[in-house]
Amino acid sequence: MFYFVSKIVWFFATPSNLLLSVIVLGLVLALVRRLRTFGIGLALATAVATIALGLSPVATALMVPLEERFPAYSDDGTKVDGIVLLGGAVDATDSLSRGRISANESAERVLDTIALAHRHPQARILISGGGGTIFGNGDAEAPIIADYFKSIGIDPARIVIEDRSRTTWENALYARELAKPKAGERWLLVTSAWHMPRAIGVFEKAAFPVTAYPVDFRTGGGSNNLRPFAFVSDGLRRLDVVTKEWAGLIGYYLTGRTSALFPAPHASSDAAGSASL
Repeated sequence: MFYFVSKIVWFFATPSNLLLSVIVLGLVLALVRRLRTFGIGLALATAVATIALGLSPVATALMVPLEERFPAYSDDGTKVDGIVLLGGAVDATDSLSRGRISANESAERVLDTIALAHRHPQARILISGGGGTIFGNGDAEAPIIADYFKSIGIDPARIVIEDRSRTTWENALYARELAKPKAGERWLLVTSAWHMPRAIGVFEKAAFPVTAYPVDFRTGGGSNNLRPFAFVSDGLRRLDVVTKEWAGLIGYYLTGRTSALFPAPHASSDAAGSASL
């Protein structure tokens, strides 16, 4: 129930969808004589807000705290027993339709996992990703990524497929069932930097200790974060992503899926340092 409610509610609450809906509402109200002025004003004000939010660096400002929460991974030479790759980088339906992998803007999740697989040839690779969409036929992402890994020479015996999960919470639960991590083992968690705080929070709640390996950074740091967007659609796209992530953090905390509102690295975390790729 939580899955369907969260997905449906978010579909209508997504900033870009919400802004467009308010503009349409304003235009509809403008058809009513008594509400004509109000309707036109509402539509125009919302249109201006849409342009401002799409071009300004507001979305970037909201994303920076998420991406900087967990520092880039530093390889200190400690043995890596396993790698957990969270789905969200491949469009399963398009991939199956075209007969080849179709990656999206989060493709670094897959690319960095490939690099890790070569760097740690003894590590197991657990790919977690089912059909987590409202529309479509719910094709699972994990098997598609697994087939791609096999096609480029990664030993199939190392690959573990988790294809039931639809949410980050289910990623953690089902991944733990399959991985059966033992005390002292080191598992790396590969996901987008902006998604890492929530992902770490739920894996900890699910009693699956992992080390953060953030990828797919969307912000550049420093003065780059002050740059406006060249296209309204780009800014709105980032706003949709970051707003959903903050909402997810709050929702997961309130429903007990994380123990902290904004999960952070532990003092002894081995995730600190600079990227080693």
